[in-house]
Order: sequence, then structure tokens, then C-alpha cells
Amino acid sequence: MLPGQPSQTLLRSAIRRAQHQMLDRPLILYDPIAVDLVPEASEPDILAEFGSSDELLPAMLRALFAMRSRFAEDRLGQAAARGVRQYVMIGAGLDTFPWRQPDFARDMRIFAADHPASLIWTHRRLRERNVERPPNLTHAPIDLEEQRLAEQLAACGFDLEVPAFCTLLGVSQYLSGDALDSLLRFAASLKPESELVLSFAPPDDELAGLDLDDTIRAVARTTELGEPWKSRLRARELTDQLVQLGFGDVFHLSPELAQARYFAGRHDQLRAPRFEQLIAATMK
Repeated sequence: MLPGQPSQTLLRSAIRRAQHQMLDRPLILYDPIAVDLVPEASEPDILAEFGSSDELLPAMLRALFAMRSRFAEDRLGQAAARGVRQYVMIGAGLDTFPWRQPDFARDMRIFAADHPASLIWTHRRLRERNVERPPNLTHAPIDLEEQRLAEQLAACGFDLEVPAFCTLLGVSQYLSGDALDSLLRFAASLKPESELVLSFAPPDDELAGLDLDDTIRAVARTTELGEPWKSRLRARELTDQLVQLGFGDVFHLSPELAQARYFAGRHDQLRAPRFEQLIAATMK
């Protein structure tokens, strides 16, 4: 991120989620708040920019943003069923979950954790839309590169002695190795029944075709925006690291499993991407 500036990539994620609501059927993620959440995600702008849902690269990006939120929220529902009552969205951006939370989340404490500059920008955008903050939502200003996540969250009311569900979606590739390692260690320090869901970007040698092309474009684009990719991860190595840290149950949603779970039977261009994948790890 540029000093004093909000993340430039959080806006792109919000736009893709809004596009999914308008252009794709059936929906992978139902998000009625996404469209018009920000001016760039208005219906006229979406239709003017893309025009057709058949364009392959935009379709893959819509698939990614919808799938990773859906997977995380599916896992959150399971965590709630076993009694987890704290939810931390690390790098929350413009994630709309707090404003469309299902019944199982009503008695949860939800922490939208993000860089202070991004939180200020996000709050301003939501206020412009007259979107009021839910009573169970707390904004938690956090700079992950400072590697003080536990301390920063505790200052916002997070209870380190209570199990928690944490997400890190679309963020790990922007973190230094030390910052990412610190975050994983924080998640491993949480109480039993806690869970971490994170997305990660595999290295180029594990990609091919459009997945590789899109990654090369994304790296160049975000570097130009002042947000270069710093961490590329292999599923097996990340799984081994999480096990070594003490997670008792580590699940990799491989592209093949994601395709079967969320994209089976579709007749459009949406499919499970390989260029960003998901892992869920639970403390036992």
C-alpha cells in the first residue's frame, strides 16, 4: 500500500462481487448489498464496462471473489454451530457480510480488521450510501506488517481467551513472509475450536493457460498500484506449516474440489480458478 492511502485492490474486489450479482446465474454468493455499494459498482457502470457475461477473464475473477466468500461463510456457519462467537475479517475491505449476516451470526462479535487508511476510506463510502454499522460490528485498525495482531485486536475488544473464526481472503500475497508467519502463529495461538480460512496464490510453475496469464497481469497491475505481491505459497508446504503450528484439521479446497462443490452443472464461463486457492485450518 502507498503511505496514507487505502488499498487500491479492495475496490476491485467489491466491483467483481457486484458484477457477479448482475451477470451470473445461478449465484454462488447471494450479496444484495454489493451492487451500488460504491459508485464504481453501480448497475450502469457494470453493464457499460463488460456488456456480456461471456468474457472469460472477468468471469474467472467473478468466480474467485464469489467462491472464496461463499467457502468462508460456509465454514463460518459450521464454526457457529460448534459455539464460536467471534469472527475476525482480516483485510476486510468492503466485505458486506456484516450487513447481510444470517441468524447464526446475530450473537457473534464481528471485527472488520484492516489498515487504518482503508478503514477510514471504507467507512466514508458506507456513510455516503447511508449504510449503518450493525451493533455487533467493530472496526479494528490493524497494520499486519507491524506483526502485533493479537495486541491490536485486544485493544478493540477481541477476547483472546474465547475461540474465534478468522478469515484472510485475497491478502496473503501482499504480505511479507515475516508478516504472514506472524499472522499464522497468531491464529495457532487461539483457543480450541478456532479456525482460520485463508486464500493463497500458488507460484507460476503450478499454473498454466489463463490462470497463469491472469496471474502475470495481476502481479503487474498491483505492482503499478503500489501493492506488489510478496508471498507465493504451495498448498502442500502451507498445509505442513499449519500442521506444525498445531492445527489439528487442515483442509485444502483444491480447484478440483471447488469445481465439484460450487461450479458443477454450470453452463456459463464460471469455473474454479487455480490462481488463488483456499485452505481452512481448525484448532482442536
